[in-house]
Amino acid sequence: MKYVAVKGTQVPALGLGTWGLSGRSGYDGVRQALDLGYRHIDTAQMYGNEIEIGKAIRESGLDRDAIFLTTKLLPSNLRATAVKRSHDESLRRFGTPYVDLLLIHWPNEQMRLGETLGAMQELRAQGKTRFIGVSNFTVNMLREAVENHHADLLCNQVEYHPFLSQRRVLAALRSYNMMLTAYAPVARGRVFKDPTLNAIGEKYGKSGGQVALRWLIEQEGVAAVPKAAHYEHAAANIDIFDFQLSPEDHAAIDKLASGSRLVHFPGWSPDWDPV
Repeated sequence: MKYVAVKGTQVPALGLGTWGLSGRSGYDGVRQALDLGYRHIDTAQMYGNEIEIGKAIRESGLDRDAIFLTTKLLPSNLRATAVKRSHDESLRRFGTPYVDLLLIHWPNEQMRLGETLGAMQELRAQGKTRFIGVSNFTVNMLREAVENHHADLLCNQVEYHPFLSQRRVLAALRSYNMMLTAYAPVARGRVFKDPTLNAIGEKYGKSGGQVALRWLIEQEGVAAVPKAAHYEHAAANIDIFDFQLSPEDHAAIDKLASGSRLVHFPGWSPDWDPV
């Protein structure tokens, strides 16, 4: 496993995204991932699977501190009292006294950012989360959080894959000593059909999806959390640590970015940074 070193901690560069995995599939997905060597699990209050994930972690036989666990606040839980109440509920569902990272999931017009961040920082001071961060934040939102509200943030989780440049967000995050966690890193399967990615993969005996994930985690301060419901997909996603892309490979993949954004929710999504 490769790790992202940030803020005095080591975050596994490859994790399991669990959007859409609930009930038995949520439990099985996390258990099989942990058995395969994953140590980074990403979820959210919105996903409705915190109970299953907590059970899978407990029954894996692994020590709790061996796993980097992330969850995210619902957009309706961003007032201070709701931040604290809902996070305590998350901890009860997980059956753990803390998570490693607590994120604002989606910013919205009703959010009072200073109030939300203040409540999250209180949870951190109480040991209920090791770190705090944000998701789906633009450069201007990051600037407000860090420079205006002096928030000590670990990461910004955003959509990132070969077809969507995040160079502006990455530059801001690096200036703030933060990391980027890439969701939808295989572009909902599009990477498996791309001729450039597949041609590069042929050189290494890898798929286009494995090349896309490797491209992400070879970048400074970047982790990726692909979803994998089936064992063979989870196994393939983690089988990316036995090869390295050349500078020519990186240059070819960089040229694929066309601004293709797959995730956008009217009412939640901000005015995204230009690409």
